[in-house]
Amino acid sequence: MKRMSIKKITGIALVMIILLAIIPFGDHDGIYYVDREDGLTKKEQVAGEGWLVWLYNNPVGKATLTTLVKRKFVSDWYGGQMDSPDSKSKVEPFIKDFHIDMSIAQKQDFSTFNEFFYRKLKPNARPINQDSLVVVSPADGKLLAVSNIQNQDFIVKGFKFNIADYFDKQVLIDRYKDGSLLIIRLCPTDYHRYHFPVKGSVMEDAMINGDYYSVSPIALKKKIELLVMNKRSYCEIETQKFGHVVMSEVAATMVGTMINTYQGPQIEKGQERGYFKFGGSTVILFFEKDRIIIDADLLKNTAQGLETEVKMGTRIAIGI
Repeated sequence: MKRMSIKKITGIALVMIILLAIIPFGDHDGIYYVDREDGLTKKEQVAGEGWLVWLYNNPVGKATLTTLVKRKFVSDWYGGQMDSPDSKSKVEPFIKDFHIDMSIAQKQDFSTFNEFFYRKLKPNARPINQDSLVVVSPADGKLLAVSNIQNQDFIVKGFKFNIADYFDKQVLIDRYKDGSLLIIRLCPTDYHRYHFPVKGSVMEDAMINGDYYSVSPIALKKKIELLVMNKRSYCEIETQKFGHVVMSEVAATMVGTMINTYQGPQIEKGQERGYFKFGGSTVILFFEKDRIIIDADLLKNTAQGLETEVKMGTRIAIGI
């Protein structure tokens, strides 16, 4: 029997790679969440859904993710494209496809897609709950909540958020290891400015380098440790009502930039802290043990494996 030529073997291998690349792997039934305004469970309209499913389910997609997509230069490059005047043409189709309410935006015309993406809202578009004992959502997004980090099981069954991997300081690990945790996931279609959830004084503002994986539930179900692998920033806030609080922002695929705009150290509840450039992103809040009571509906939905859609400025917890 004659040996196959290198050329033939290479050709067969190429065909196999192409087949692997185009054949779908794994099931994806969609992302479901609870709309807090009407209490109904709804299916999320996901920007780039097919691409995410391919990256995290297909063997070729996974290889592409590991070797290329998670890298900083890819997100930097794509972010640069969204700063280009040519990207303006993407704005109107995006608004139409995802039914974005532009009546609450301060501007209606944008020179680039990124300018639209981190648009400001009109002053009264997101009323801030002014009760001094209330913690408000720092952003528009889908929220998961756990009252004690040491007693949790959410996002993916069996996943435990590892606070020791998240922070780079032992003092923060010790302070929040048995505290409360709230994760707010911003979709590409959301308002992308984030605001302080409490009033207080900023003690520290820091950045931790990392990768740029997607933080969509599509990705988290396949690679559950992503939240502690990505680039992230955080600030610790000293408050009179809630003790010490950490507000942290997590970068993601195509989110290479987090811009802080606040003037400190004294900050007000609802005051803008900063904004994300293009992509979906995440804001995480940490509270010390027994300092807050998270709203019951948020805990109930999380226990059922569902995120809850929240708006910036609305109540998510109350101080004890």
